[in-house]
Formats: sequence, structure tokens, C-alpha cells
Amino acid sequence: MAGNKLSRRERIKQGIRKNLAGSAERPRLSVFRSNKAIYAQIIDDTTGKTLASASSTSKEFAGSGNKVEQSKAVGKLVAEKAVAAGISKVVFDRNGYLYHGRVKSLAEGAREGGLDF
Repeated sequence: MAGNKLSRRERIKQGIRKNLAGSAERPRLSVFRSNKAIYAQIIDDTTGKTLASASSTSKEFAGSGNKVEQSKAVGKLVAEKAVAAGISKVVFDRNGYLYHGRVKSLAEGAREGGLDF
């Protein structure tokens, strides 16, 4: 039994990352969710570099909608940056979070923006 939410999420995250890695052809779309914001990065794990990123803390999202709507907008923004960088297929890394709510809306926004996963 897990001690608390963070240790539980860390255990789930390690299980996911054991079978999931981003490559140059298909980088990893990693999601981090805090209480106030949501962040998305597209990472090439072979070189360890971030290819594109977006977050709800940037100036475009100041005071715009609720957190679920902001998450969808962050997904669209990171997808636009990825398509501009020549990336169309990614591997989705939910980072131990449940695929529900803000994580799900970010994924839907990224799909609408042109990413395939």
C-alpha cells in the first residue's frame, strides 16, 4: 500500500516509464499537472532534449477560462509547436496521473492540434 499520493504516483510513473520511451521519430509527450497549472513537453529521450513545450502559466492563458479549458489550449499550443518543428507522431506519457479531467483535455487538445498518438 502506498504511503501517500505522491509515492503512489511515483510508483505508477515508474511502471509506465519502464515500457515507454521517446525516440527521434516518435518523441514523448510528457504531462505535469500541479494544483494551479499544467505543463506539457515533447522530449527526445535518446538525446535528452526538449523539442517543444507549453504551459498554462504563459501570458496567453492569463485569466482565460477554467483549468480544463486551459489544459485543452495548452495541448493545442504544444501540438502547433511540434508540427512547426516537424513532429507529427508522439508517445503520450501521462506521468502517473489518471487519464481524466485536465490530462484528458490536454490530450484531446493535442490531437486536435495535429499530433497523432
